[in-house]
Amino acid sequence: MPPFEKNNQFSTGRPRGARNKAVVWREAVGGAGTEKVIRRVQKEAERGNMYAAALVLARTWPRRRGRPVQIDLPAVTDTNGLVAAQAAVIAAMAQGEISPDEAESVASVLETQRRAIETNDHARQIEELRAEVGKLGKS
Repeated sequence: MPPFEKNNQFSTGRPRGARNKAVVWREAVGGAGTEKVIRRVQKEAERGNMYAAALVLARTWPRRRGRPVQIDLPAVTDTNGLVAAQAAVIAAMAQGEISPDEAESVASVLETQRRAIETNDHARQIEELRAEVGKLGKS
């Protein structure tokens, strides 16, 4: 019988939900001193310690990931619109209206649109080919 099956002769193992000694120790040590450390860092930040202020702010005020980007883009319903939209993104980046990272994000959205247009075009072409094959079969 494997050692940890139910009702084995060796041991039943650790009960469900029981924490190991390392976790219990870490919670005991961390719980006791953490509040004191946080208050000390906060006081140092209030006294002008910029490193302490950075620590406090990094944990209380999360960094903003991205921002809304406003660019005038043409309609992106076909490949001509995609080319014009990519050109508009590149121009906006070159003029400093958006950052290279923002341009890359917009270009990624345009790439997704390109794949959707391509998939739609392929489906349309397949249907047209099926219709042609159907006409040839009836002749």
